[in-house]
Amino acid sequence: MISADLSIALPEILLALFAMTALMAGVFAGKDRVAHLVLWATAAAFVVLALMVALQGGGARTAFGGMFIDDAFARFAKVMILLSAAVVMLMGQDYMQRHNLLRFEYPVLVALAALGMMIMVSSGDLMALYMGLELQSLSLYVLVAIRRDSARSTEAGLKYFMLGALASGMLLYGASLVYGFAGTTRFEGIISTIAGGELPLGLLIGLAFLIAGLAFKVSAVPFHMWTPDVYQGAPTPVTAFLSTAPKIAAMALFARVVFEAFGTVASDWGQIVAFLAVLSMFLGGIAAIGQHDIKRLMAYSSIAHMGYALVGLAAGTEQGVEAMLIYMAIYVTMNIGVFAFILSMSRDGRPVTDIGSLNMLSAREPVKAAALLVLLFSMAGVPPLLGFFGKLAVLWAAVEAGLAWLAVLGVIASVIGAFYYLRIVYYMYFGEEGEPLDRVMPGLQWGLLMASAVIMVVGVVNLFGIESFAEAAAQTLVR
Repeated sequence: MISADLSIALPEILLALFAMTALMAGVFAGKDRVAHLVLWATAAAFVVLALMVALQGGGARTAFGGMFIDDAFARFAKVMILLSAAVVMLMGQDYMQRHNLLRFEYPVLVALAALGMMIMVSSGDLMALYMGLELQSLSLYVLVAIRRDSARSTEAGLKYFMLGALASGMLLYGASLVYGFAGTTRFEGIISTIAGGELPLGLLIGLAFLIAGLAFKVSAVPFHMWTPDVYQGAPTPVTAFLSTAPKIAAMALFARVVFEAFGTVASDWGQIVAFLAVLSMFLGGIAAIGQHDIKRLMAYSSIAHMGYALVGLAAGTEQGVEAMLIYMAIYVTMNIGVFAFILSMSRDGRPVTDIGSLNMLSAREPVKAAALLVLLFSMAGVPPLLGFFGKLAVLWAAVEAGLAWLAVLGVIASVIGAFYYLRIVYYMYFGEEGEPLDRVMPGLQWGLLMASAVIMVVGVVNLFGIESFAEAAAQTLVR
């Protein structure tokens, strides 16, 4: 029995062993000498594990008495987490090296965070959920504050830690209420206690606290307050990481909890999720309009985008989960391209994040400006780019679930949000001539910027087949 359990959780075990080995190698070999090697080895390990997870196939399997679930939904999320983490880590290598931040601890912390994310999306128990969530969170707290000589980075790490601890307390309180009324922490046990379709008041309150804790992890309003400061204060490669893999993991965990443990009372939690979605879409879009720092703008953009993903979740249907997964895949691809560009923004070798510095970029670097234009238009949901079809999928899922009012509000929020994306485009093509940015852009960052832009155009043909994988994942989760 133990050997079967270990084989099911083999990717997580291998990643844990790799992280510990990399940590020991860094300690004994010296920080500076092995930093590059550990980073590349970690990225390679992520890719290998992603292939291993993707090739596992088969139906749903459980390990450790149902605490760990390996199914198509978990595998879909894990592949996205591992691949995005590998890409973002390699993309930020040049930045970390130029600013003397490339230490061996960086890839080790990313590996531990990824391990926590993998446990999160496979959790079938509230205790396993919390273990994975805290492993991810503790690693991210350190990553945000990794620039020790920067007061802003230290402040961001402290804010993230304090508010994260509050969110963890709310989640634990909700878990304790659920355990008290259901008598179990297993998702299958919780859903069996409410098989009649009625949710006891204590369980409803516990669910509300659970959702509050999870909403913090996806930056949903009103639990978003940490996001702008942390995005701005953290080193840009860490910000890029925060906006990709952890968002996938948190959204997948959100779906896992509400469907696996409370799937029979979707009408109860669907109202809460719809409320969070509306607040996130509108506040993220409106607050981003006044931002002049591109990292803070991307923070509010992330809040709005998580609102759209929550629209698919609020539908409470298989179609809604499928739409949410497709939306997250498109969102991560767009974010990687945009942050590849942000990482290259510098003047005289110093990082620049002021949006005004992009004035007349099209005249100096037309190819980069055109690629960024495509990505920004896709984020705004302008047809026929891929971002438009992502938004269409979640909004259509809401309509099919009888939530037409939510879809209408989503369209209105999308129109509002388009303003701040178009403002950047205006600066690039019609702004006043100013001091130019450095033209130096590492090959990998340039390649990812172009690849992301091309995907937004070419992907409208068949979504590169990701739709069929998302459908299989949704079918596994929604039964």
